[in-house]
Amino acid sequence: MLSPSLFALALGLAGIAPAFAKPAAAVRAQALPAIDAGPLRQALARWQALSGETLDLEHAAIGDRQSPGSRAGASPRQALEQVLAGSGLVVAGRVRGHWQVRALNAQNLGGVHTTATVAGMMTEGSGSYTSAAETTATRLPLSLRETPQTVSVITRAQMDDFGLDNASSVLANTTGVHVEKVETTRIYYSARGFDITNFLVDGVGMPLVNGAQWGDMDTALYDHVEVLRGANGLLSFTGNPSATINFVRKRPTADFQGSASLTLGSWNRHRLDLDLSGPLNQSGSVRGRLIAADEHTDSYLDRYSLHKQVISGLLEADVGADTTLSGGITYQRNQPKGVMWGALPLYYTDGSPTHYARSASTAADWSYWNNTDLRAFAELEHHFANGWSLKATASHRRFTDVSDLFYVYGTPDRQTGLGLFSYPSHYSDGEKQDFVDVSAHGNFSLGGRQHQLVAGVNWARDRDDEISRYGNDIGTPLPPLSGWDGDYPKPAFNASSDGANFDIHRRSAYLTARWNLADAWKLITGDSLTHIQSTGANYGVPHRYQSTRNTPFAGLVYDIDQHLSAYTSYARIFSPQTEIDADNRVLAPITGSNLEAGIKGAWFDQHLNASLAVFRTRQNHTAEQAGFNPDTGQSYYRGINATSRGYELEIAGRLAPGWQLTGGYTQLGIVGDDDANVRTYVPRRTAHLATSLRVPGVPALKVGANLRWQGDIYRDQAATDTQGREIFTRQSSYLLVGLMANLQLAPDWQLTLNVDNLTNRKYINSLYWDQNFYGPPRHWSLRVDWHF
Repeated sequence: MLSPSLFALALGLAGIAPAFAKPAAAVRAQALPAIDAGPLRQALARWQALSGETLDLEHAAIGDRQSPGSRAGASPRQALEQVLAGSGLVVAGRVRGHWQVRALNAQNLGGVHTTATVAGMMTEGSGSYTSAAETTATRLPLSLRETPQTVSVITRAQMDDFGLDNASSVLANTTGVHVEKVETTRIYYSARGFDITNFLVDGVGMPLVNGAQWGDMDTALYDHVEVLRGANGLLSFTGNPSATINFVRKRPTADFQGSASLTLGSWNRHRLDLDLSGPLNQSGSVRGRLIAADEHTDSYLDRYSLHKQVISGLLEADVGADTTLSGGITYQRNQPKGVMWGALPLYYTDGSPTHYARSASTAADWSYWNNTDLRAFAELEHHFANGWSLKATASHRRFTDVSDLFYVYGTPDRQTGLGLFSYPSHYSDGEKQDFVDVSAHGNFSLGGRQHQLVAGVNWARDRDDEISRYGNDIGTPLPPLSGWDGDYPKPAFNASSDGANFDIHRRSAYLTARWNLADAWKLITGDSLTHIQSTGANYGVPHRYQSTRNTPFAGLVYDIDQHLSAYTSYARIFSPQTEIDADNRVLAPITGSNLEAGIKGAWFDQHLNASLAVFRTRQNHTAEQAGFNPDTGQSYYRGINATSRGYELEIAGRLAPGWQLTGGYTQLGIVGDDDANVRTYVPRRTAHLATSLRVPGVPALKVGANLRWQGDIYRDQAATDTQGREIFTRQSSYLLVGLMANLQLAPDWQLTLNVDNLTNRKYINSLYWDQNFYGPPRHWSLRVDWHF
């Protein structure tokens, strides 16, 4: 049964809907007839006659370009984008009621895009599993083929088809990314063997202070997710040479559109999504978007449940012919109960692996871990007549959480199950992030050729305050977990307390140039100079750090022919750490680099992208968990040096009309300075495949499959059994299979069924820590969508 908050949310948004203006020439319900293929000039004239809209072609040369036409039933914007497909022109937005069309390769830059093409990067409504462009690598909106690093794009269509409604499910289906679910609320991510700490939204953000994502990060707010693998010093300035995750927001649309979705699923899951977007005045110069989601679900895990609420409001206004002001606020609240802090012990005292029911949990029946995430941003972008643009961005994030947690430590006896002890704690945290960035972007002439330049400065501050409170019952013996029902008296948490606080300041200046060396050769060079200063303490250990570092980047791209390019690139990066070692000393900052080379291809007007890359990633002083100190209640870490070498394959996009596919394979090796294997809990081989097909002869039916495979992993537990032998925990290779079916019930109604872990494979989520829990068994979800 739906919770009352779902109904309240639905009624509230229904009352807001009339605020969206519906001018006669900008109504989503206006479905245009098909436009025939032919000369682009004729197709655009036909589009204007059918839609009643006007075009501003000041920045676009039509010439003798051709158009593939458009499909019947498309909205005015969708039809315009379809008419322009393959022409080198894109929809750049709507200013004072006039649609702006601009060139992808302005001023003969050989494929270099202007910032006006950002609107053309949005994937919503495209039905595609790939994107024509990205901005995560260099701040330049480049096609995937033009980018001298590997980039994966998870589009809105793929997220909708397979129900990828949180960050973990998206990244689990991304080439080269491994999701480390260490607890029910705390999750780590890795790529190329190392932790991913750079989570950006529209290219803005700071590295995760403690290296992990806390809480469920919903994806209802985002149009697509860009995953750049390798070091990214030009955009994120600090972090690991693993990957950068950039979540690209949905934006207000020029046409009115609305949708509502209801999802039901296993373990009493029910979710409601609502999305309203469109003009707020008759001219369309002011546009807005409102997105909300409410979800409540129980779990296959004993005692665990989650209530999640998300809401976002965005505004966009044309404050002049060439100036756009936008901003918004997003808020997410997670209220999980029966959460695990730590997880199941993985081995008995005799060294043999533990075996529990898939639903087994160490959570006490009173445990919870609530968190809220509030983000606000403002952007001002101005385009000058000479082709240059200026962009200023400011953002604020406030993340808070509060929890009563129950940790279980020790090693159980195989025969009795005894040997485990309690560690309850109350925990709270408050983090504030502020970020300001100002950049200029444009073209310049040198040596008879046009080149491109981005220059900017930014400032950021991150303040984090944590406190832990303890009871006087730490170390109480526990019964065997095989019969554990979470019944444990909740302590008063008044015996002692400890905590941490960090104040991190970052200032950066950066410069990136794309040099048009020849028709087939493009060189990207760049550098950022960053000063970081950190003060504070980590559970009694002073944390003071100050450093000024530069992070250079160089990438060379050679166009072999109209479809294939070869590239090579080098990047360097560094990142301070907050983890402490067994002697309560803060670990040294991470330093690292990434060197890679590869071949990329794009076909069918960039509707199909593929890449092959080889890489060498080096990282020094990486924090790796080495144990748990029951005297302090904190994990301690050791710093390791490691080198990762490997290769990646990826393909994404349209193989044929109605057939979308994305898939990838990664193979790597990770060794330390002595050439011995390290970070063995990271899978050396991973693969994924997601595909959907519009059934021939039954155009209303689309079917698909989602496969994820990883090779075997193991962990040296740094412990010995009763016979003195070293203990290793292993997880054998496994394949997870998902199926999807989508049925178009009517023009505005569709039904989607997803079944995951079809074979009901039992597996351990991660060996990142020396404890973990089992992944979910077979489960399903059914979603009905209404577009209005």
